[in-house]
Amino acid sequence: MNNVAIKPKNKKIASLDTKKARAGWLFVLPFAIGLVLIYLPMLFQSIQFSFCEINLLVTKGGGGGGYELVFVGLKNYRDALFTDASYLRILVSSLKQLVLDVPAIVIFSLFMAIILNQKMPGRAVFRAIFFIPVILTTGLIDQIDQSNAMLEYMGNGGIDTGVSGGGSDEGIINALDVSAFLGNMAIGKELVQYVVNIVNNIFNIVNRSGVQMLIFLAGLQSISPAIYESCTMDGATGWETFWKITFPMISPMILVNTVYTVIDSFTSKSNEVMGYIDTVYNGTTRNARVLSSAMSWMYFLLVLVLIGTVAAIISAFVFYQRKD
Repeated sequence: MNNVAIKPKNKKIASLDTKKARAGWLFVLPFAIGLVLIYLPMLFQSIQFSFCEINLLVTKGGGGGGYELVFVGLKNYRDALFTDASYLRILVSSLKQLVLDVPAIVIFSLFMAIILNQKMPGRAVFRAIFFIPVILTTGLIDQIDQSNAMLEYMGNGGIDTGVSGGGSDEGIINALDVSAFLGNMAIGKELVQYVVNIVNNIFNIVNRSGVQMLIFLAGLQSISPAIYESCTMDGATGWETFWKITFPMISPMILVNTVYTVIDSFTSKSNEVMGYIDTVYNGTTRNARVLSSAMSWMYFLLVLVLIGTVAAIISAFVFYQRKD
């Protein structure tokens, strides 16, 4: 009787990409569970509230018996847009401020990232200094900043800034005479006003540029030094190198930072629209909850449309380097 060797069964060995995918799902599993069990029901209820009115139920004994929702269609949305006196005005004002802030933040963070990417003594210290505002604008420090406690102290004569009228933004503009300086250059009132608004808002711009600066730094460091060496050998100037090499290579990061800045502006605690929606939600009227839900969903759809528009416009000019 011949002995027949039994071949062992071949075990399927998972590829490295499969293992990474499983590890990724393991890490996001808590968030996925929370999304399905907590956030999705809340989102569904918020959508339901935005199309309904709330009627309070009273029991036979005269006590509270809960509530019922009565479908009213788009009434809450019409009330938010045409009946409420402040929502539309604050929404338009927020969009105007966004148009001013986003380009300024992206340009400033790119400019500082290029400077901090140069070889110089103490480069790591300077990078940390510019990222400190990101850490400080969280938690308790952010609440103190929103209450403008320091600005009130400076404006009440607590700190002598050398400018009459206290240390307000308007005083800074008067001291630097930015408006008069640009006005003498005859470059247009709109551009002058835009620069003046940026100078007025410089503290907020620096505070909100830390994350974008790090993203730009990562993008700049991913550019091969050999490309810059080739440009130098060909006699290209720094200006030509920036527009022909640095700017196209960093364009994907410009798209990422623009979208991030838009989202950050819309979801910030200091955003006027978010604050107004919260005020309406905490109101004493019977339908305050449903009205604020309608406002929130209109605001959410506006954010999606704006992000999609910005991404579509910038994507047309983005350069992606081929790895093959």
